Amino acid sequence: MRVLLVEDDLTVSRSVSLLLRSNGAVVDQVDTGEEALDLVRHYDYDIVLLDLALPDIEGFEVVRRMRAARIETPVLILSGTSRPQAKVKGFGLGADDFLSKPFDKAELTARIQAIIRRSKGFSHSEIRVGKLVLNLDSRNATVDDQRIHLTSKEYSILELLVLRRGFVLTKEAFLNHLYGGIDEPEIKIIDVFICKLRKKMAQAGVGNMIATVWGRGYMLRDPAESPHVPERIEEPMLAAVGA
Repeated sequence: MRVLLVEDDLTVSRSVSLLLRSNGAVVDQVDTGEEALDLVRHYDYDIVLLDLALPDIEGFEVVRRMRAARIETPVLILSGTSRPQAKVKGFGLGADDFLSKPFDKAELTARIQAIIRRSKGFSHSEIRVGKLVLNLDSRNATVDDQRIHLTSKEYSILELLVLRRGFVLTKEAFLNHLYGGIDEPEIKIIDVFICKLRKKMAQAGVGNMIATVWGRGYMLRDPAESPHVPERIEEPMLAAVGA
């Protein structure tokens, strides 16, 4: 999960960022609306957490410009106001949810998970692919009710494969998802992660689900479906040169 946090209150920003990272998220933090707009134009985020009272432009204007530019990344507004008029305005501009400060951390986490699930086309937290069951809320993978013990990075890779099932994911896409352009290791680390993930899945009884598409990347294959590899390729959204 990759999150853009737009918040100019340093205390709130640190607290939310720590919470998200403890749940395995990659978090980019900015404190102005213009910076946020620049990042959502060039990077692929699962959700934007947006404060309304920013030092340059209102959070409402950030949402308006995003939707005008056909950027459909889900937006959860975090605001110090609980006025119904503010909520109505936010939803009218295209925000997906509105949470007033101070908020409960567990509620924030639950809302983020629900929004991301809906944006990916899933109404429930559990996704089943063959015998594999992925729980997006608890971040667990199980086979026949037996948990597969995965590291945070291994789970994130499996989650991305499941959520993007039907797409061929490039190694660059995985790298971008795991590290968000910060302190990225060499790209061959993805092959190492995939190898370890395949081994654990095979031991759990669901081998051969992660297919290698030579020269392109990896994709998740449902054993019950046709082995045909689709032509869709999901590339990472990278910042433009000089941006």
